[in-house]
Amino acid sequence: MSDLEGLREAIVKFTQERDWDQFHNGKDLALALSIEAAELNEAFLWKDAKDVNVEKVKEELADIFNYAILIADKYNLDIKQIVLDKLAKNAQKYPVDKAYGSAKKYNEL
Repeated sequence: MSDLEGLREAIVKFTQERDWDQFHNGKDLALALSIEAAELNEAFLWKDAKDVNVEKVKEELADIFNYAILIADKYNLDIKQIVLDKLAKNAQKYPVDKAYGSAKKYNEL
């Protein structure tokens, strides 16, 4: 079992033990993920990035990962594979020779 699979199982078990599956449809999980991402943004609001409370960042990232993993579980998605697939797609959109050191979007390279 991979570390990622073990993590997925632990998160699913946690929610099942509390009978929270009834609330975890795709839409509500996506909304929850978005809200947690906004809370992560809030940790940086009006601060220099170096002044952020790292403990707050850890907590919000954990919430984001939890919801992202639950969404993947809900739709039977292989997390490792979808990330690798997206990296491959982005590698085509952002070839090293054009994108290296640039923050431009792919259609501006």
